[in-house]
Amino acid sequence: MMKKTIAAVLTLLLCFMILPSAAFADEEGDAVLTPADSGEVRVTIGANLDEAQVVQIYKDFGIERGSVTEITVTNADERAYLEGIAPERKIGSVALSCIYIKTLEEGKGLKISTNHINWCTSEMYMNALITAGITDAEVKVSAPFDVSGTAALTGIYKAYEDITGTTLSEIAKTIGVEELVTTGELAEYIGSNEATQIVNELKKILDQTQNMTDDEVRAEIKGIAEAYNVSITDAQVDQLLKLCRSLEKLDVAQLQEKLVSLTKTLEGAKQVESKLSEFAAGVKNFFGKVADFFSRLFGKGN
Repeated sequence: MMKKTIAAVLTLLLCFMILPSAAFADEEGDAVLTPADSGEVRVTIGANLDEAQVVQIYKDFGIERGSVTEITVTNADERAYLEGIAPERKIGSVALSCIYIKTLEEGKGLKISTNHINWCTSEMYMNALITAGITDAEVKVSAPFDVSGTAALTGIYKAYEDITGTTLSEIAKTIGVEELVTTGELAEYIGSNEATQIVNELKKILDQTQNMTDDEVRAEIKGIAEAYNVSITDAQVDQLLKLCRSLEKLDVAQLQEKLVSLTKTLEGAKQVESKLSEFAAGVKNFFGKVADFFSRLFGKGN
């Protein structure tokens, strides 16, 4: 009798482990890329890293050196976009940030992760890349120790152009840097999530701000900040106004379309995360009941 009981429990365990995986596969569809369509990969390495640091960066990226094309990024490369936009303390005099980028099929969106980046967040990179014209890629940003991460954007631009063989709009790339820096500086005062949300809300009304006066746009910016229950200074409002006017130089309709796509991607990721949390809670609860069952079974001397 006991053998049959244990066999039944083990069968239930096996079913419980298999079924959720199948459910997630159905939900995700063809989200898993095959080697044939996974895209090309590039790695950029800061010119001022020593050999040991380079080895560590490749470990962070989970690949072996020599397995992909490597591109060197210098401080001069970084200054080409950052100088005059980012504070000097954020640019520095050496190139340390490194990136891994793999292009994805159209519609796959952006997947960004960071390591030792203490100023720029994944969301900030994501928004800046969309502004610059990069929409479907997996990006990893890393450094040998904590750095701001502003210079990494230069490496992403350089690697993406090397993969595609095309040159991104110089105006768009510069505005992407401006967006990253503006969001980062605002985040120091009100938090990264709030800063990112305010900039995104501003993007949503670019088709309207084009026909507004500066004072009218300032009023809109203050209204957005109030909606997120944050207080910003007049200087910060003017900085956001400047960014707004820069963004208006781009294809506004296309930029807003990409923003909608980004929002859907993030919402989808949150739903998957929620399902995984529910699944983990279910597993914990189930095994707790199994442990209790065996405890009672063998506790009775059976």
